[in-house]
Amino acid sequence: MTEPPEYSNEEWQQINSEFQRMKDDHYLDHAGAGLYSETQIKEISENLTKNFYSNPHTSKLTEDIVDQVRYRILRHFNTSSEQYEVIFTANATAALKTLGETFDFSYHGEAMENADIKIPGAFVYTIDNHVSVLGMREIVGTNHIRCIERSELLENVDRRKSSVTALFVPKNSSLLVFPGQSNFCGYKYPLELIEKIHRHGLWEHDGNHEHWETEWYIALDAACLAATTPIDLSKHKPDFVCVSFSKMFGYPTGLGCLLVSKRGAQVLKKKYFGGGTIKVALGTKNWHQKRDNLHESFEDGTISYLSIIALLTGFNTIERLIPSKSNFTTMQRISFHVFSLARYFYTEANKIKHSNGAHVVKFYNNTQYKSLKSQGGICAFILQNEDGSYVGYAEFNCIASLHKIHVRTGCFCNPGACQRYLELSDEIVLHNFEAGHICGDALDIVEGKPTGAVRASFGYMTRKKDIDALLNLIKTCFVNRKGIDNDNQKMISIYHDDYIQVKKDHIPIKLKSIHIYPIKSCGAFKTTKWPLTQRGLKYDREWLIVRDNGVALTQKQEPKMCLIKPIITDKYLILSFPERESIQIPLNYSINVKNLLNTSLCQSKVCNDNIQGVDCGDEIGEWLSDALNTDGLRLIRQHSSSKRFLKQPKSSSDTINNIKKEVALANKSQLLVLNSTSIKWLAHQVNDWHEIDFDDDQILENVIDRFRGNLIIETSHELEENKIIQLRTQNGLLLETDGPCTRCQMICIDQSSGEKTAEPLRTLIRALEGKMRFGVYFSQVSQMKSHLNEAVLDVNEILYAITQ
Repeated sequence: MTEPPEYSNEEWQQINSEFQRMKDDHYLDHAGAGLYSETQIKEISENLTKNFYSNPHTSKLTEDIVDQVRYRILRHFNTSSEQYEVIFTANATAALKTLGETFDFSYHGEAMENADIKIPGAFVYTIDNHVSVLGMREIVGTNHIRCIERSELLENVDRRKSSVTALFVPKNSSLLVFPGQSNFCGYKYPLELIEKIHRHGLWEHDGNHEHWETEWYIALDAACLAATTPIDLSKHKPDFVCVSFSKMFGYPTGLGCLLVSKRGAQVLKKKYFGGGTIKVALGTKNWHQKRDNLHESFEDGTISYLSIIALLTGFNTIERLIPSKSNFTTMQRISFHVFSLARYFYTEANKIKHSNGAHVVKFYNNTQYKSLKSQGGICAFILQNEDGSYVGYAEFNCIASLHKIHVRTGCFCNPGACQRYLELSDEIVLHNFEAGHICGDALDIVEGKPTGAVRASFGYMTRKKDIDALLNLIKTCFVNRKGIDNDNQKMISIYHDDYIQVKKDHIPIKLKSIHIYPIKSCGAFKTTKWPLTQRGLKYDREWLIVRDNGVALTQKQEPKMCLIKPIITDKYLILSFPERESIQIPLNYSINVKNLLNTSLCQSKVCNDNIQGVDCGDEIGEWLSDALNTDGLRLIRQHSSSKRFLKQPKSSSDTINNIKKEVALANKSQLLVLNSTSIKWLAHQVNDWHEIDFDDDQILENVIDRFRGNLIIETSHELEENKIIQLRTQNGLLLETDGPCTRCQMICIDQSSGEKTAEPLRTLIRALEGKMRFGVYFSQVSQMKSHLNEAVLDVNEILYAITQ
């Protein structure tokens, strides 16, 4: 048998039984983090419950078990403590940082120790190394730093020993770092490189033979490779190996290691010392003696011993679920499994074409998935429209999220590979940065070119149906899709430029409706007249639903929240839900200090403020849990003493004048203003909605509800709201813009049913050239409010717009 056996039906049944939480989710980001099995966590919990573990500096039992884990790690990589030592680190990045800080480039061996001039060796890395390797440039002890292309490194595989290197005494030590597997596209580097470079040195194109008079040490970044591929350190012997255990087992997180060979240990010089790393030290003088054992001298302070102990269960889990069979090891079977899935996706995706014959999926790959030896279970790609224009990765990610498909987008912390495959020169990258693009943002297309890609990566428990879900998404949502036509281009100019020529004057605008969302992420209470408070519309986003772990629940996780419809009376907030009796909550709820609790408002990086709230009681908690079929839900009301303020950009006039605008539980601002004219225009652009009559107010209102605005205005032109910088009421209330609203997949939730659709987000992004901005944030100008007897918004009053 030349290929490992596929998983049997019995093995799949066991795997599925231990990943029941996945349900309809399709997780395809195993290069980012693996998934833990439910039995794995149960066994770890039982181990911690039944046994007494304490600090290994205190407990001999804990110390011995940690050592057993070290032996188990070495056995996994087919080596022993006679050849390598295991230094535990916080993650693979910390392992690389440790190596960068301690590698001694200055000399090699006793022969050069007393040399008058010590010239440091070179630090060399490949262009598609992880950004954590690029970070080593800032801390390594040499100025001889060079980035080389993959092709340049691969030339060393076939090179024979040169006469130039036949006779020389090493003057220094040099370090080469390369990835075992590219986390961008899954390309596997041939590990035969290690022995070749150890013997003959690194062939370089710069013609500088000083590099030949050096001793080369090799660091293998195996964070991506080790998760799904066997690594035999008895056959290929890098001096250093960096490993991430969360990518291998899913749990524990925040744990990695640096494997150091006996040869590599000789060139590491560590200065700092912490608890447990010394034999003796003087408190009064600068003198100490480090421990002789390498890992004892490198692991400062108390190691994460409980997480380390959990690794034993991780190894046992993968060997139990994917046992050795037909002379193939667990890791060989896993490696073949993920490669087969990647090859299947590559083959099937290449069959997907537009009606004009153009491919929908463009892959970033060099191997065409022909060989397991050179390719891992990763697919990097971008989608193209029928006319050849690109679909931005942010748009794809939003649509994928709606279908519970979890992929990684952007450059995957690998800027070099991103530049290489997307053909982005240094000048283009800097230009994109000046245009506002940074790592992790949604600016996915700049001047027609993608700034990143989509990555699907597979693990030992990835199912074929996960790949089929991704393929079906592409077929359903992106085939025969056209780019921007001339009419849309005209509308884009309205959005970006000065297509509408208006004066900076008071332009009358109709206020059509006022929407209040008492409970964050639930339905709207619609009215024609409503008071404003210091935080925005009265009662707007004053409550939120939290899980039993204190984390806020939103429509992104539970779309049916939109079916919780509120009515606000003088005394009560009344909630209704389909096929359930309504429930009422007193607006003047008595505050008991014992009910105060802290909960996370939002898990995003933008609005992760902590708020202090009041628990509204068991009755409403049980009502919500039953309605949403989720145990342990609680309704929290923001306490009056809990203050949140808008995060203003540094250039904002409010920031300069030190004016703080208070906000309730809304993400960005006090008020979101929507233009019904713009929404009608956008609805007409959606190909799937061509048969719908949006002149029908009720039908249009359903689309408006998707955007969850507070003030619905109507102007004479589409997208004219983007030009408004201030709104003034007849009674003198002044509202000032806080900028555009960046949209996410929530606008694809039908607020009347809770059903998810691909539109209108897909059309919005295409129509606005990748921009996901629709609607404008506003807040009150605090100085104006002090002159008002009562701040009230009324649809019977005309609003006056001041435009830029």
